[in-house]
Amino acid sequence: MNPIHPNKLPLSKWTARQPLNREKHFLVSKVSRDEQGRITDCELEAVISKKIYHIDWRQLKDSERWLQGWQ
Repeated sequence: MNPIHPNKLPLSKWTARQPLNREKHFLVSKVSRDEQGRITDCELEAVISKKIYHIDWRQLKDSERWLQGWQ
């Protein structure tokens, strides 16, 4: 399990263990919060194509799917 502090999530770097559309390296470009200030989801931006993916930020904790940093 990847340890994630929600406040350090913006601009963090991630590597997908299974590439998404042949894209492997991502940056958290935006974090969405609800009225109570809790993170609801985040935008991952592919480094090469600049394509945006919206995911639940808790998915990044799954070390079977994501690695912290660029591997």
